[in-house]
Amino acid sequence: QVQLVESGGGLVQAGGSLRLSCAASGRTLSNGAKGWFRQAPGKEREFVAAISRTGGSTYYKDSVKGRFTVSRDNAKNTVYLQMNNLKPEDTAVYYCAARTGTRYSTALNDYDYWGQGTQVTVSS
Repeated sequence: QVQLVESGGGLVQAGGSLRLSCAASGRTLSNGAKGWFRQAPGKEREFVAAISRTGGSTYYKDSVKGRFTVSRDNAKNTVYLQMNNLKPEDTAVYYCAARTGTRYSTALNDYDYWGQGTQVTVSS
C-alpha cells in the first residue's frame, strides 16, 4: 500500500509564496514519475506540474511557468512544489500523484496513487 501525504498549503496574499511537500510511504515510488494537480471549486482537476524519475525532466502548465518549480528528493521519497508570485486564480486544492512509469505525464489517468490534497488559498 502506498500513501502520499501533502503538506504546506495555507492562506497567502497575492504575490506571496508557498512550498508544498508530498511524502510517500509504503512501497517506494522513487523509480516513478510524480505530478502535481489542482482542483478549484466547481472545476475539474487539472495538471499543474510533473517531474521525471530522476528529476531531469519537468513540465508545467502554461499559466504557472516561471512561477512554480517542481523538484524531488528520491532519498526522502518526497516531491516539492515551490510556488512563487501566487495569484488568486491559483486557489485550489493541490494534489500530488505518483505513477510507476518513469516518464512524466500530464494525464490524470496515468497516475496510480494520489494524496488527499492540501488547500491553497490566495487572497487578492
